[in-house]
Amino acid sequence: MEATEVVLVADVGKSRCRVELRSGTELLGAADQHGFPGVHVDNGPSLAFELLLETVSLLPPGLPLSAITSVGAAVAGVEASAEKSQELATMLSRRFSVPAAVLSDATAAQLGALQGAPGTTLIVGTGAVAFRFDEAGVLHRADGWGPYLGDRGSGRWIGQQGLQAVLEAHDGGPATSLSAAAGALVESPDMLPGWLAANENPYRAMARFAPLVLHAAEAGDAVAHGIIGEACRILTRTVGLASGGDNGSTARVALLGGVVGSDFFAALLRKSLASAGIEVVAPLGDGLDGAALAATRRGLIQERYIHRDGTNWPD
Repeated sequence: MEATEVVLVADVGKSRCRVELRSGTELLGAADQHGFPGVHVDNGPSLAFELLLETVSLLPPGLPLSAITSVGAAVAGVEASAEKSQELATMLSRRFSVPAAVLSDATAAQLGALQGAPGTTLIVGTGAVAFRFDEAGVLHRADGWGPYLGDRGSGRWIGQQGLQAVLEAHDGGPATSLSAAAGALVESPDMLPGWLAANENPYRAMARFAPLVLHAAEAGDAVAHGIIGEACRILTRTVGLASGGDNGSTARVALLGGVVGSDFFAALLRKSLASAGIEVVAPLGDGLDGAALAATRRGLIQERYIHRDGTNWPD
């Protein structure tokens, strides 16, 4: 990225919307707020567009927004609708009068973590997905199928398992310190279903219980530790599926996402991956870095998964 370029990058996810204004490697300003359901839903491009602009309005005053040279947006739901993703790219390009690139949050994370090189990235946040781009730029993925059918081992999954353990203890099952942790949410465990149903985003609400499960596991709670151990086994299998066995060679993966920000969890996950012959490598960046790369460089091996505004902008 040239130092003269002023790039607007965004990570418009289901839990959070983050925007940054960058000049080369310098961060000029940042803002964040709530997320949205995904660009694939009804009126998704407009919802993403309005949320992104609203978040831009929260940037510190005095930033050179008129000097923006490109826009890169990592957006939830992109993989479910290429047409709507293309529409969003066009809307952003017209609004800022610059080239715009829209890509999935998972693709952006892989791009940022490996700086455009082929390889595997495991993202463990509210959801969970492993992405691998091979040398030919073909995507191989495992999980990331959402809270109904997948995202096993994710923050939502861990939190949900923890809440289920609280209810099982309430029914006479194994006692757990998670019951006391749930007391910060409701007066009695039998109120948990109603509490969850009343949440605007129940998956995010369950994910917010995950840090309490991690804390309980680290403190020695057997039930919580069992949940975390199972999450690590599931995620190890997810990486193995995305890696395709790597034809007998050593598989390598970069870890990203809020859940692996826990040193306790990351250590257990690394141990589980190592037992499966998978080496963990340090990520070189995150999803916002990947969005910036997509905005400022063409001809990436991931190009077929990047939705650009379609205008014949000069390189």
